[in-house]
Amino acid sequence: MIIIKMSKIIGLILTINIFFIFNANSNDHSFDIWLKNFKIVAVNSGISSSVVSDVMDDARFLPKVIEYDRYQPEFYEDTFTYIKKRTSKKKLNEGLRLYKKEKKIIDKVEIEFQVEKELLLALMGIETNFGKYLGKMDIISSLATLSFDKRRSEFFTKELLILLKLVDKNIISKEILFGSWAGAFGNFQFMPRTIQNYAIDFNNNKTIELKKTEDSFASAANYLKKIGWKKNQPCFFKVSLKKDVPLKYLNSSARAIKNKKKAIYFKKYIENFEQLNFNKNLRVALIIPDKDIIPGSKTLSPAFLIFENYEKILNWNRSLRFALAVCTLKQNFKNEI
Repeated sequence: MIIIKMSKIIGLILTINIFFIFNANSNDHSFDIWLKNFKIVAVNSGISSSVVSDVMDDARFLPKVIEYDRYQPEFYEDTFTYIKKRTSKKKLNEGLRLYKKEKKIIDKVEIEFQVEKELLLALMGIETNFGKYLGKMDIISSLATLSFDKRRSEFFTKELLILLKLVDKNIISKEILFGSWAGAFGNFQFMPRTIQNYAIDFNNNKTIELKKTEDSFASAANYLKKIGWKKNQPCFFKVSLKKDVPLKYLNSSARAIKNKKKAIYFKKYIENFEQLNFNKNLRVALIIPDKDIIPGSKTLSPAFLIFENYEKILNWNRSLRFALAVCTLKQNFKNEI
């Protein structure tokens, strides 16, 4: 047993507290300097100075955003756990209730954009639990915090500038800018660049309302159609790999799927290949989503054969598990609708 005097414990606590207070104050001071410089950049990029001041004056550094950024479920949950949590029977039933309520609108969107309603329901269900968890974070402060942070500063600085331009053009009102910690907004969690490029006013009321069914579903479908989603094409199959499969064919990162081949090429490496029902001339790739994330995970299991549509979901969220969960929930809806 190790005994430490109370005075030493108190001293240690005080030291830790002083350390965190110092760092918090240091961050606040550095953030203020960054914010002052960012405003200059924003005005120089063509955004009106009045909008820059109006929107950015209340921006503040949010330590919690940095914490969320460093600890995302995509980076620590194994594939089975991640998918199970996001494709539950409860979530399926909630989606079916939404579809029953909004059937006319959702069916209209599917027909016009040729994107399956089941996919749209799956995306909304996983992103915001069908609009129940849209996020309450101040998006301006979230994006400013992530722009100030060095890990992905360039990406989030561009997103923040785009958002300011959307406000400047009266496409979005700053009063409604509350969403996720990463700056995403609405039923499908659109980032500013996605809003700029793909959001549409589907009901023609001169306002893009991404927290309402018509515009949010149409905008999500428009995005998927524009990036090349192919209706009624496969997404993935779970496979059992043979031990002699060359490691170069096994993708463990969502950043760049490599070594794609016609499916028939992988026949010799997949135990259950003959049981899979699809066009064997389609180009596919192999992924092993747990390998680089879960300590002690097996190299060859779990493994999945993925298709072009799967990679389109990666454009939405660059996570192997996210795309697997979306496609799984999509299939669950298809089995019920």
